[in-house]
Amino acid sequence: MLERVRPHVAWAVFPAVVAASIALAMLAMARGLPPAVAAALGQAAGLAAVVALGRLFPYHADWRRPRGDVRTDLSHAMVSGLAAPEALRPFVHAGAVVVAGWLSRTLGVGLWPSGWPLLAQLALALVVGELGQYWFHRWQHETELLWRVHATHHSAERLYWLNAGRFHPIDFLMLWVAWYAPLVALGCGEPVLALFAVFTAVHGLFQHANLEVRLGPLNWIFSMAELHRWHHSRTVAEANHNYGANLIVWDVVFGTRFLPRGRRPPTEIGIADLPAFPQGYFAQLAAPFRWERVRREASGGLGEV
Repeated sequence: MLERVRPHVAWAVFPAVVAASIALAMLAMARGLPPAVAAALGQAAGLAAVVALGRLFPYHADWRRPRGDVRTDLSHAMVSGLAAPEALRPFVHAGAVVVAGWLSRTLGVGLWPSGWPLLAQLALALVVGELGQYWFHRWQHETELLWRVHATHHSAERLYWLNAGRFHPIDFLMLWVAWYAPLVALGCGEPVLALFAVFTAVHGLFQHANLEVRLGPLNWIFSMAELHRWHHSRTVAEANHNYGANLIVWDVVFGTRFLPRGRRPPTEIGIADLPAFPQGYFAQLAAPFRWERVRREASGGLGEV
């Protein structure tokens, strides 16, 4: 029975779950709940759906097998995905609000189209926010100093929903600022930022989930799993593509979209020249600060440092 419905689920699951998560957050705000609470509800609903569906319709059977990575990924998700942005949010918002006020006074008009429908503002926020994230993510792959902190994300040996949060805290904070600060500085309102947070979280879960997902032509819009699995390839020429976190539009504009026909993404993933990259949480936290030793020992296959 499950195999018969698998193709239909693969095509329908992403738009259905994202739409439901966004709708739940919008309904919660309409009922008077604070945007932050509404965003949490939408994210929780998306998380529950992705986890449940991933167990029923796995993309790759071997990725269901834990590899001693669950504790590490859970630690990253709790610190980088939850604690770090919340600690930084007041400072980023305060600075961005100052910039927003200066821009408004200088230009004599607010830059953000707050009169647009909420979903139209969300679409604009995704495009605008993605531009800074795209370039910063690309520089992480092209600059060794930034790669030191981003390598942790690519050290995963399998893709499943929890390693959507496998980011060194410094890495995640820099990406978070690249996403949110421009939006706040342009005057993007809190309800739009809440929906942006829901979309980003649920999309990221799908992007990394061990779940069969098909988008067809929508792969020219969203940076979904079919594209992102190539970004985790052990072949550098393949991995240095598809930098978009939510949308693939800037990869299309700047020529870094990669989705070869007639080939499935690799199931053996990780960092080819660092096969023994440390897999423990605290070892990964320390890795950027002892990079030469990590490179020497990880490339030599000496195990975790």
